[in-house]
Amino acid sequence: MKRIGILTGGGDVPGLNAAIKSFVWRMLDEDCEILGLRRGWASLTNIIPDESADNSSWIMPLTRANTRAIDRTGGTILHTSRINPEISKAEHIPPHLETEKGEPDERGRYDLTHAALRVIDFLDIDYLVALGGDGTLTFARRLHEERVPMIAIPKTMDNDVYGTDYCLGFSTAVTRSVMLINDLRTSAGSHERFLVVELFGRNSGETCLLAAYLAGCDRAIIAEVPFDAEELYQMLCKDKLENPSNYAVVAISEGARTTTGVMIESGEPDASGQRKLGGVGGMLADFLEKRGRDKVIYQRLAYLMRSGAPDSLDLIVAKNFGALAADMVRRGQPGSMVAVTDGRYTAVPLSVTGTAKKRVDVTRFYDASEYRPKVAQVMGMPMFLH
Repeated sequence: MKRIGILTGGGDVPGLNAAIKSFVWRMLDEDCEILGLRRGWASLTNIIPDESADNSSWIMPLTRANTRAIDRTGGTILHTSRINPEISKAEHIPPHLETEKGEPDERGRYDLTHAALRVIDFLDIDYLVALGGDGTLTFARRLHEERVPMIAIPKTMDNDVYGTDYCLGFSTAVTRSVMLINDLRTSAGSHERFLVVELFGRNSGETCLLAAYLAGCDRAIIAEVPFDAEELYQMLCKDKLENPSNYAVVAISEGARTTTGVMIESGEPDASGQRKLGGVGGMLADFLEKRGRDKVIYQRLAYLMRSGAPDSLDLIVAKNFGALAADMVRRGQPGSMVAVTDGRYTAVPLSVTGTAKKRVDVTRFYDASEYRPKVAQVMGMPMFLH
């Protein structure tokens, strides 16, 4: 019997539970024991490697009974966190590790990889499966380098994990965004205003680009291309004038920057050193109001994009990603990430995820002078236009 650990890290997205269930049920057919590790990588520093310790709040044995209906809901039954043991903040170090945390790096972070490895040995885990985005997979690669048998499932509604054309959560985020943008048109049209809709997207504007394309937004501001607020204002005035209902819509990525380099961040850096984004849409709305001397409707979609149950595409991909991950374990292929390439399911080396950054191909899919999606000549291209 193999003992397998599985965890979810980073932001939640619809489809995680479906992938967990698919993996668990496939591996239970192989007479394996599945341990759900709760709250992502934080579990590997908070579990106390002592038989007498109570680690029940960090470990959840997964069975057919307790996973039977989880694919009908969003989020993750295993909970999640943005903790990376390799760069732990002082306040995230549990009491039992205080005496062995070592010296901090130049950012004041501590490397607790040794503690994570000790917990993996203590739990007698033969394989470890991680569902996550760039942050989660960074530590997965570290564990792979430390010879831990790792399997990864890519997850992020930004769809920016390098090595795969598709990540769990992307379709639902786009679907929700399109629906909400079109719903907001009723107010924008009724009041004859500009509508500014801010979407998640730190470094990649793919979610914003595709949502704007499908919703027919007048303009789209993506994270990859700095924008000039005055130019955008003039474009939106023209769009508004040409609309019989006298309104105009612009979608904007939360990670968008002005041509002067302004990015709206707040709060303290998280475990990955990133501060919270959000508010660039509000800044744009304020500019448009002052410039045009008229009210602007501003809406941040934020967690509405990642809440609730998965749509049909995320559901089928989640189930298939879970089954593929199980196949990787059954075949003895550690160091792999399940993926979609050119519309086909496959697996790639986990190490590939750290070799480059996945961003929108601006030349092919975006008109930077007009701030608009540019989708043409799709014959022969994969479904997600990569």
